[in-house]
Amino acid sequence: MDQLAANPIVQTFLACLAKAQHETHPYDFWLIEDPLPEGDADALADLAVDPAENAVFDGKRESNNDIRVYFTPEMQARNPVCSRFAEAFKHPSVTAAIEAQTGTSLEDCRLRVEYCQDTDGFWLERHTDIPVKKFTMLIYLSDDPQLRDAGTDVYDGNGRWAGTTPYDKNLGLIFIPGPNTWHGFRRRPIRGVRKSIIVNYVGPEWRDSWELA
Repeated sequence: MDQLAANPIVQTFLACLAKAQHETHPYDFWLIEDPLPEGDADALADLAVDPAENAVFDGKRESNNDIRVYFTPEMQARNPVCSRFAEAFKHPSVTAAIEAQTGTSLEDCRLRVEYCQDTDGFWLERHTDIPVKKFTMLIYLSDDPQLRDAGTDVYDGNGRWAGTTPYDKNLGLIFIPGPNTWHGFRRRPIRGVRKSIIVNYVGPEWRDSWELA
């Protein structure tokens, strides 16, 4: 077994993906449980990163581009758990398993990982991810019972709310971005800090290379 295959995140995620719950309405998505070893999920939830104090809540994450947090090489150097995470999701066994499970192609793609801490007032308009994103996964990190309604909202092609994914520590959602993969976060109170990781594999035309892991 090579060094990266021994990474506990690799083994845990592969086991999680193999038993992911595949939903087909209103589009294909997968609900995942325990994608990370418990210790790594705790370490990520406890990263020494404060929520942004001056965030703009207008329904778009890009309105806060100057204060968003990514698992850049610098972030990985400061936080070993971020390095383990990035190494795991660059490993060929992980990308091959994702391709086999979802049907997407990750050839020539690069890894982008965002660390999100959403606070009361945050909302996200209904949207689809841009085509340069070939894979999207959200991993939720907070175990506060008051955040049980803080999952991602899923919509059908007519803009109707179709459901909300379960939110709890070490649960998550996977989908392959496409013209029908509408999702967002409806306006509602956030009782605490809604922590999550957004994992994307992006095509070679991705321009903001400084965001990449």
